[in-house]
Order: sequence, then structure tokens, then C-alpha cells
Amino acid sequence: MKYIPIFLLSAFLSLTGVIAYAQEANYDESKVGSYTLPDALTTLDGRKVASKKMWEKVRRPEILKLFEDNVYGIMPRAKIKTCYRILEEGEAFGGKALRRQVEITFSSKVQTRKMLVLLYMPKGVRKSPVFVSPNFQGNATTTDDPSVIASQFSTFERAHQTSRWPYECIIDSGFAVATFHYFDIYFDKDDKLSETVYPLFGINDNSELKDNTGKAIAAWAWGCSRVLDYLLTQKNIDKRRTIVMGHSRLGKTALWCGAQDKRFAMVVSNNSGCSGAALSRRNYGETVSRINKSFPWWFCNRYQSYNADVSALPVDQHELIALIAPRPVYVASAQEDRWADPYGEFLSLREAGKVYALYGLETLQGNAFSSIGEHLWKGNCGYHIRTGVHDVTDFDWQSYIEFANRHLKQ
Repeated sequence: MKYIPIFLLSAFLSLTGVIAYAQEANYDESKVGSYTLPDALTTLDGRKVASKKMWEKVRRPEILKLFEDNVYGIMPRAKIKTCYRILEEGEAFGGKALRRQVEITFSSKVQTRKMLVLLYMPKGVRKSPVFVSPNFQGNATTTDDPSVIASQFSTFERAHQTSRWPYECIIDSGFAVATFHYFDIYFDKDDKLSETVYPLFGINDNSELKDNTGKAIAAWAWGCSRVLDYLLTQKNIDKRRTIVMGHSRLGKTALWCGAQDKRFAMVVSNNSGCSGAALSRRNYGETVSRINKSFPWWFCNRYQSYNADVSALPVDQHELIALIAPRPVYVASAQEDRWADPYGEFLSLREAGKVYALYGLETLQGNAFSSIGEHLWKGNCGYHIRTGVHDVTDFDWQSYIEFANRHLKQ
């Protein structure tokens, strides 16, 4: 008898579970049903928001707190000491780029944690705009560059996921890019909280979490902001053109990070789906109930209380996108990624345009769903749906670069 290694068996069972979930999902628009979205421009006490001042002073803080308390949770507080150490520097891509690898150490009274940041910068550019984008499998998996140090928790081979990271194209476009393995901040598993950054804040077990304490997505967003802290100390990084970009669960992370951290000048959501860019109230593809059952460690515990009745949720994802206003935001979908509800992502961005309109910006209001491969760019809102599956492609990156060049002032 041949024995299957336990890690392969576990992966197989997880995959079959996901497939079963996907097969049960609704992909029929006629079965979506009716729903009423919360009004981003009506305050909790019923007042209509008619100016950007009222949005910024009253309504925006209300919505931000609703997301903190009910969806993503709040990062715990503690006095954290941060230190930067350059582990390696050199040239890359035939001398077109400078490579820097920076170890960021976080220390509190009770614990220490480290993250490794890989930074590529175009050589000879005085001030480069920069993408901050976490990766799934480790820094060394994003490139075949032999000088890149393997991330501490990575189990994948070098260059395993290079198709998602067209570094040379990004560099040729004049952009820098910084990435880190998301496991450095929070293991993407339910039983690993003690190995995340949370012990820095004195939290070592799930039983110590409050109903509105953030978990993985809150932590990953926190990690993106810590990378930005470092980048803002660098003279050759353009502080006015910083972009947070993420794919899938890290697309959810990018939206939540950008909503909180206004230092990011632009936010990009790539195939972020349920609890990312897609409307939660649509009964299509992945739902709030499904995502909470599959990944309870991503969101605060209170989010699970809406599994049986998503209409009771006091926010929806168009309001998350609205929190980014008036900064440029880009939402991207893929034709075959029905699980992420491309139409729901588009509708969410279009509805968020009501807040962008307060700033006198053109929006997607009145626009129909775009054709495959078409760019819908209005004001500071960008959208496309491309051919293909749940992935990041060269088409996506080229779109983000062109959009950034158009909308971020030099």
C-alpha cells in the first residue's frame, strides 16, 4: 500500500472542500434577489451628507468605526519599538534596478517579531512612486533573482510564483515595488495566533480576543502600513505617490489598509471578492456566511453574527471603497472568477462614486458593466474585468501603472 504524505492529504481535503463550496454557490443573477444597501451619505442619526466637509467630519468616522466593530476589527494597542536593518543591497535586472532587503524588527515589553521586506527601485530615478504589495509564498518565490533572501516561514521554492510579479516591467515604468511574505505578520491559519504579531500586544490565544478585535486582515493591513513607515524615510521614494495593492484576501487587506491609512495615495484591489470589493448583500459566489465558516481567523468575531442575516450588517463594501475617497482607487475582476462576483465588485465601486462626487469628481454612476478587457476609468475610480481566472496578470499590473501615472501628481 502507498501512503499519502499528510500535508498532501490535508491540501487535497481543503481543495475538495473549496470545490464543493463553489459548486453549491449561486451563479445565476436571477437568483440574487432584492437587497437594500446602506446609504453611505446618511448619518446614523438620519442626516443627509451634502458636502465633503460633513463626510470627512461626521459620516466617514462613523463608517470607519462600523467596519472596525463589525467586520475587520481593531488592531490591539501597545507601545511598539521598530528598528530597520539593511540585510543586503545590490543591482538587479541587468543594472536597471537597485535591490534592497530590509529586516524590520518589532519589539514590545513582552515579545519581538521580524518581517523581511524586498524592495526594488529603478536605478537613476530621483524619486520613484512605489507599490506596497504583500505576497503569498515568500519573497524569494516572486523572482528568480538568486540574491533574494528566503522568507522565514516560506516552504516554496525560489521563483515559484514569478508570473504574478513582473518586476522588470514595473521598474521599466519608473515604479519601485516593496513586498513581504504575509506570514511574517500573521499565519494564514486558525491555530497560529501565538506565532503572529499579536503577542507583541500581549495577546497569545484566541480566547483573549474581544468581539471587535481584528485578526488576520487587520494585521496584514497593519503590516502594509509598517512597510510604508520605512519607505517614507527614504529620499528616493516619492512620498506623494505610494500605492497599496493586493490580490484576493490581500486585496481585501489593501482596501482595509487604504481606508485607514490616508498616507497611501492610491489603493488597488485585485480580485478581492467577498468582504473585499464585492457587495456583501448579493447572493452570488462566495458569501459572508461561507467566508466566515471557511476563514474565521480573517475577521473579527462579531462578523460571524451576520452569517444568517447579512441584511443586518450595518455596512456594505461600497462604503469601504468610499472611505478611500477622494484618493484614486482601482478595482479589478476576472471573467472566470465568478466566486469573487465580478459584477458585485463593479456595482460596489459604482455606488461608492456617490462619495467621490462630493469632491467634484466624475464617477461610474450611469455606466453599465464593462466589456472584457475594457478600462472604465472615471475621475479617480478605475475598473476592469479581464479574461482568465483568479490571478494577477501583466494586464493587471500594466493597468495599475497607467492609472497611477494619470492620477497621481508628480
